[in-house]
Amino acid sequence: MRFLDLLGMSVNNLRRRKLRTALTVLGVVIGTASVVVMVSLGIGLNGLMMEMYSSYGSMTSITVYSDGGRYFYSDSGSSAKEEENFLTDDTMAQFRRLDHVKAVSPVLSTDAILRQGLYETNTNIEGVSREFLEEIPLGEGQIPEEGSTELKFIYGNAIIRWFRNSKTGVGFWDGEPPDIDFMNKPMFVIFDTNAYYQSRSGSSEGGNVKPPKKYMIEAAGVVEGTADDYNNYSYSVYAEIEALKAQLKRIYKKNPIPGQPTNKKGKPYPYFIYNQAVVFVDDTANVTAVQQMITDMGFQANSQMEWIEQSQQTYDIIQLVLGGIGAVSLFVAAIGIANTMMMSIYERTKEIGVIKVLGCDLGNIRNMFLLESGFIGFIGGVIGVTISYGIGFAMNNFLGIAQAMTGMAGDISRIPLWLGASAIVFAIFVGMAAGFFPSLRAMHLSPLAAIRNE
Repeated sequence: MRFLDLLGMSVNNLRRRKLRTALTVLGVVIGTASVVVMVSLGIGLNGLMMEMYSSYGSMTSITVYSDGGRYFYSDSGSSAKEEENFLTDDTMAQFRRLDHVKAVSPVLSTDAILRQGLYETNTNIEGVSREFLEEIPLGEGQIPEEGSTELKFIYGNAIIRWFRNSKTGVGFWDGEPPDIDFMNKPMFVIFDTNAYYQSRSGSSEGGNVKPPKKYMIEAAGVVEGTADDYNNYSYSVYAEIEALKAQLKRIYKKNPIPGQPTNKKGKPYPYFIYNQAVVFVDDTANVTAVQQMITDMGFQANSQMEWIEQSQQTYDIIQLVLGGIGAVSLFVAAIGIANTMMMSIYERTKEIGVIKVLGCDLGNIRNMFLLESGFIGFIGGVIGVTISYGIGFAMNNFLGIAQAMTGMAGDISRIPLWLGASAIVFAIFVGMAAGFFPSLRAMHLSPLAAIRNE
């Protein structure tokens, strides 16, 4: 008997008992919808977590810090530095040679005072590489052109919060947003902050201090977002590192640069020592391994993957529990399918006997009942997945569940194509599994006993 003939007979048998079929299909619909919605919540929570971490910065970057030096112990028991474990250009070259590292950015921090009109603030200027600047999401402007030696700043979108009126001391937090235009007005920058404060106080150990020179620095861009938004770049001011180093050399010449270590004689080192470094890895799967290699080199290193892996384990458990809750409903539906198929066999015993007497293959009898149960699973699965998309749409757009559960805006229910397709296939499998033993019973019925049955 051809497959299409078996399928036609199965569908006709289901149509003859519409109410019973509808109730059985309803059980599969509820079970499938429960599984899909529950799993979609787990996927949504995991997605929101990943979006939150990615808003804090790149998930393939590792931040490296110096451990402050290595120590040995003398015979007297006192400790002293054997060698400085500084982050230098040579260290950056070592990091670049590590497997799976695609770029390395040193980070050079220096204090500066920014002034525009009556408003000023004391902040850090972060000198970084071009690869780092390319990771920053800009709302205005663009990163400096490659090869440019002119110093320009990229301002964090929330840096305006720290500006205050130099005369009244009133600022953003006092309800008076500073009148600052980063892109269209020049920013006056004072790099020698010590001299600035000493000149304002009017006294120092050597007498009056001459006010330091002010430099007019243009803006290259501003990080995307408003002053109330937060990301990993919101509260910093960035510059291309080579341009910043050149500026600092011009200002301090052979004198020690504030923030840079000095040797035992108080002299500056002949090279820049960086506050930290950012190592960019080619893939998130390799971040942990690269981080361990950097730690083995004697540096402190951290990355978002540490937090992501811990959170991932938690969300995997949540998703397993949610999927298990939904699977209970589908298991109950499977019992309903088995009951329907057993009732169908009892009602069609004589029909089965006639089919056997006519010489129909036993496998065809089994397949006919398996197709009926599988068809119930298919119809219930399709309707259940369709309803799941509707429930997910309502949860995402009308109920505000994501905001209530995580405090973040976004879709809490996410049903990818593979989940909908897998749910339908699983519903068919559950239906056929539930009809397997009833189909075996039909296949092993005695033909003569079946014909004599009333």
